[in-house]
Amino acid sequence: MIAIASDHGGFDLKEEVKKHLQERNIEVKDFGTFDKNSCDYPDFGVQAAKAVASGE
Repeated sequence: MIAIASDHGGFDLKEEVKKHLQERNIEVKDFGTFDKNSCDYPDFGVQAAKAVASGE
């Protein structure tokens, strides 16, 4: 499984990467953001990093 996250500025790219991986049957866990509203990447990046560090 691959953890993926972004802020509003990277949302479109994150969605493209996620689609690319899913088309290749690679499991993806998306930690956000889930829209283009202004946000800060650490809010989502830390969640992804903690999941990776814990082995989730």
